[in-house]
Amino acid sequence: MNALGIINFEDNTAVITGLDDARPVPAIAFLGRYRIIDFVLSNMTNSGIDNVQVYCKEKPRNLIEHLGSGTHYNINSKRGNLRVLYGEKTFSSPVYNHDIANFNLNMEYIEEDTNKYVVVAPSYFLYSLDYSQVLKAHEASGADITMVYTDREDADKSFLGCDRIDVAEDGTVTGIGMNRGQNACASISLECYVMKKDLFISLVKEAEEISSLYWFKDILREKIKSKEEDKLLIKGYGIKGFVACINSLPEYYKTSMALRDRSTASNLFKAGWPVYTQTNDSSPTMYNSGSHVTGSVVANGSVINGTVANSIISRAVTIGKDAVVNNSIILPGATIGEGVKLDHVIVDKFAVIEKVKEITGTDEAPVYVKRRDRI
Repeated sequence: MNALGIINFEDNTAVITGLDDARPVPAIAFLGRYRIIDFVLSNMTNSGIDNVQVYCKEKPRNLIEHLGSGTHYNINSKRGNLRVLYGEKTFSSPVYNHDIANFNLNMEYIEEDTNKYVVVAPSYFLYSLDYSQVLKAHEASGADITMVYTDREDADKSFLGCDRIDVAEDGTVTGIGMNRGQNACASISLECYVMKKDLFISLVKEAEEISSLYWFKDILREKIKSKEEDKLLIKGYGIKGFVACINSLPEYYKTSMALRDRSTASNLFKAGWPVYTQTNDSSPTMYNSGSHVTGSVVANGSVINGTVANSIISRAVTIGKDAVVNNSIILPGATIGEGVKLDHVIVDKFAVIEKVKEITGTDEAPVYVKRRDRI
């Protein structure tokens, strides 16, 4: 596929409270064995994109460690490249740390890439999509930019803060606004754009000239509202199936819980379309006498001595004797002590819960236990 893959970072409306304290959103553990970035990166490599640039807004260490050289994403280092890029400067304020600023700070790496097109997509949207089909549709349409979107009937409850777009009958995007949950039915932009690389570069530079606080989506709004001679033809490419946006702790929880269902997960994990991640060799999970597990996703290397129901148990987790874990997400290396009862709780990596015997949250407000905490 003749395209450079650019994995953009999330805007400032995405706040995964607690989980994003120690790592960027793309590096947050997900569904027992993955990281959030694995899905968009796997989409790119499965689509035949060999050169991928991953932009990181802050705290890059965990992301760099997880991505490594890219070989576990099926990127052949002889003909492809995976590069993690971020602004190697101090911003005077967080509002200046946006995608346009980071693209410009790393512009030489974009300009030196030999691909004709770019596919720009953030990591916090989860879906399964062959970008080569989007590129074919883009070339056939004659559009300047193709924007991927999904039609939703739950936009009053989900995708809050995401871009909502207006799409004409001929597929032309005529407006971009924010989804504030006012209407149930809406076309939600996945912030995935396909265009020629030269156009992308010119838009990045133009955005910087217009405003030092512009994001890339802001220059697209400008081009839709521009005078006729300055307008760009932006076409929409609609997709169906499983789509989620992880832009808050409740959305992280809701999406994780939904994917415990095999029929729901089959719309994201498709045959012949693997989701790659960094793996390690470890023993299978041990279910000791007295353990009872139902409706849950359990990764390898854990030890289960208690009861687990409707939960997600990550790698190397220990569930103590007589412990009860309901409707909860336990991240790698955490320990749930003997007799502890959890319901609607997200336990971050390496946390230990043993003295406090009961913690309860709700679907809308799951309780978060911070990384390496002991309670």
